[in-house]
Amino acid sequence: MSTSMGGEPSNDFFPAGIAWAPRDTPHEDPNIMPTAVGAPSVSGGEEAPFSPLQTRAHQMFPLLTESEVERMRRFGTIERWKAGEAMFTMGDVGKGMVVVLKGLVRINRRDALGHVHLIIDQPPGQFLAEIAQLSGKPCLVDGYALEDVEGIVIPPEQLRALIIAEAELGERIMRALILRRVGLIEKGSGPVLLGKSTDGKLIALQGFLRRNGYPHTVIDACADPDAIALLERISASKADFPLVICPDGTVLRAPDENQVATQLGWLPEFDSAHIYDVAVVGAGPAGLATAVYAASEGLSVAVFDCRAPGGQAGASSRIENYLGFPTGISGQALAGRAFVQAQKFGAHIAIPSEIKSLHCDRSPIQVELANGTLVSTRTVVIASGAAYRRPAIEGLERFEGRGTYYWASPVEAKLCKDSEVVLVGGGNSAGQAAVYLASHCVHVHLLIRGSGLAASMSRYLVDRIASLPNVTLHTHTQISSLDGDDRGLTAVNCKSADGPLSFPVRHLFLFTGADPNTSWLSGCNVSVDSKGFVLTGPEAHEGQEPGAPALETSVPGVFAIGDVRSASTKRVAAAVGEGAAVVAQIHGLLALRQELDVDAPCAARV
Repeated sequence: MSTSMGGEPSNDFFPAGIAWAPRDTPHEDPNIMPTAVGAPSVSGGEEAPFSPLQTRAHQMFPLLTESEVERMRRFGTIERWKAGEAMFTMGDVGKGMVVVLKGLVRINRRDALGHVHLIIDQPPGQFLAEIAQLSGKPCLVDGYALEDVEGIVIPPEQLRALIIAEAELGERIMRALILRRVGLIEKGSGPVLLGKSTDGKLIALQGFLRRNGYPHTVIDACADPDAIALLERISASKADFPLVICPDGTVLRAPDENQVATQLGWLPEFDSAHIYDVAVVGAGPAGLATAVYAASEGLSVAVFDCRAPGGQAGASSRIENYLGFPTGISGQALAGRAFVQAQKFGAHIAIPSEIKSLHCDRSPIQVELANGTLVSTRTVVIASGAAYRRPAIEGLERFEGRGTYYWASPVEAKLCKDSEVVLVGGGNSAGQAAVYLASHCVHVHLLIRGSGLAASMSRYLVDRIASLPNVTLHTHTQISSLDGDDRGLTAVNCKSADGPLSFPVRHLFLFTGADPNTSWLSGCNVSVDSKGFVLTGPEAHEGQEPGAPALETSVPGVFAIGDVRSASTKRVAAAVGEGAAVVAQIHGLLALRQELDVDAPCAARV
């Protein structure tokens, strides 16, 4: 399938030649701020009243002064393009950021429907880039020379150096890169997801792209007129859905997340000869904090996560008790900012990348990925967090992705609009989800086993839930079974102190308990407690090493932080604090090894 088409690109944009007029849709999560992985993909609804695209065009496409351009020259090299020549192409890895010195450059975006849309014509004094150019990822737009063009090409590594060396100029560049990604997301650029809107696989892919801040459009195969045009060009059976149609014409049939990420060029290559100072497993708040602090202090950092930045916290609709955000911030926006920050300082981030095992007996330590790649590192930080426990409920497996969910994002909220839902859990994540869903659903039934929320939930959430007229708290209540039909879930059956209860709902949200993500550590001799959480400090050595670093595990050079660590405080601020603290301990260990002329950990502490 080809997406190219002749003729001039469509001209559906606001003045000054900028095609960033917002789609006729709102930010579905009002807490999501402009960040590369913190901005939502939206579809359907009314005009966005606070879209940055209308009011911040001067920040998206700033005009550099002669002095600023001169200061940028030392970070790049001069290149030239003839009129009509492609400077970079959507889907291909570009050379980096281009500062236009002479000529005029047209920036277009393409969609999978075969349409070309003009974004902007950029004159001398402007620069061509967005967030992808920070880390050398494939371009999300096309750029070609309308006239003979001369420009400064600044490759990713030098772009990061520029942003750090030139603080004020770097701030302007970063803001522009972030806002440009927001613009692409709001316009629905990138791949098209085509399928039934209630299909669990489609919902999972939509959430995957959204959590990773990647532009995309979702088309309902049963209701959207555009689906007819697409299906006329694609031969697809029922088993092929959902389809992912990429702007380069590639069609993925019922793909998994890794196949999508591979096609879109997300996954970096690793140099087998390179030894990182720190390998961070997990990109939640703890892992991202480690990445930011370690990379900013000059350490070589690799970060791995199997799905998206943010971990469990990344799915929180609003975090109101995190220091410095008096109006609250969504977990995705917080994670998105940290993700871009880590990239700015040069952290090598591989998402999605599943870890198969950790080889602590090798020198240096090696992290083995699911695809067999081995990454060498001097130290490892386990920040893999915990996952919501799958409760032992009759029929649960039948409805995963077809009515049962483990997070509440705008994707799920849209499915639940104007309906009743059941939510299980008494922690802060459950409380945040209940408050968020209450603004979308007719009614939220909150189920807990105990007698109240005060013992497990922050007071502000307890009070807010109590004030919501469409949230009912059911105490001493547990799910006994689920009913359903071909479409999915139809009823949640419970047992309570007052007898059996049944809720005729199609949507169930589970925020029950947490199991540590530590199965990949089984061959590494890292000590864990009775529940599988990683032991650190003196406890990791059964009290025999009172001077052991507080965050180091039983294996020298391997540390654990955040929710995966035994006895840790399960709060975002605590996780971030541990992520910063572990960097100081890593510095101490690396300095000691350098003093002893040892490059890798010993099999046992001496």
